[in-house]
Amino acid sequence: MKTRLNIAFLGAGSMAEAMIAGIVKQGNFPKCQLFVTNRNNKLRLLELKTKYGVKAIKMELLNFEEIDILIIVTKPKDIGDVFHFLKTKLKPHVLILSAVAGITTSWLEENLPTEQQVIRIMPNTSSLICESATAMSPGKNADKQAISRGKELLSTLGSVYLIDEEKMDIFTGIAGSGPAYFYYLMEEIEKAGTNGGLDMETVREISAQTLLGAAKMVLQQKESPAILRKKVTSPNGTTAAGLAALENYGGGMAIFQAIKRAASRSKEMSTELQNSKFNR
Repeated sequence: MKTRLNIAFLGAGSMAEAMIAGIVKQGNFPKCQLFVTNRNNKLRLLELKTKYGVKAIKMELLNFEEIDILIIVTKPKDIGDVFHFLKTKLKPHVLILSAVAGITTSWLEENLPTEQQVIRIMPNTSSLICESATAMSPGKNADKQAISRGKELLSTLGSVYLIDEEKMDIFTGIAGSGPAYFYYLMEEIEKAGTNGGLDMETVREISAQTLLGAAKMVLQQKESPAILRKKVTSPNGTTAAGLAALENYGGGMAIFQAIKRAASRSKEMSTELQNSKFNR
């Protein structure tokens, strides 16, 4: 069912493109209701307009009277100038979805017009194929309708999880940064596969299908990864040997620490950004 909501993206980088691509692919939000803008990169706007059929417009010409949802996907370093611009342009009815890493809902509410409804979100780049794991953390002014609208939109990109904002850092460490961990794992599998005589294209497909199958097993069988691991591990077999090597080389600890470090960096960025000079 198509919706009549008009959606604008403030920012035109890779995350904006992934979200736009997913929304267009899913089809519930017509292209004519999708707007994209940035500070000064006209060529990038033209690229997105040509590729996805959305409306590309200069930031200064964006008509907030006709915008229902504004998705902020700018770089953190640009957020000060962006919010200085928004203060005089925003309308009370516009729902803000902020995907800017490290920026809390309380900071957003303090630097936007009073009572503006804000929801902090954390999608990932799998939005491109409508398979994102996306978090939502509503601000204090966001009412049930705003939360419902935000979830309706983000659900077109994959699965949506409503979480307390204090959990956003660990969510970022798992789902926001997570695709890169799996790509890294697949890189190493490719190296081992080609070293063992398989061609690159074949081993890439094998590793991707194996990862996909394992993920579906977790989602569909409703058993813990630990139980599923034990079920496929015969004593003294090949899987047991491989798992022993992972343990010996610190594979489990490496994964644990990657998530913890990413979550820690998310918290650090929040402190750095919100105490920086752009906090006018």
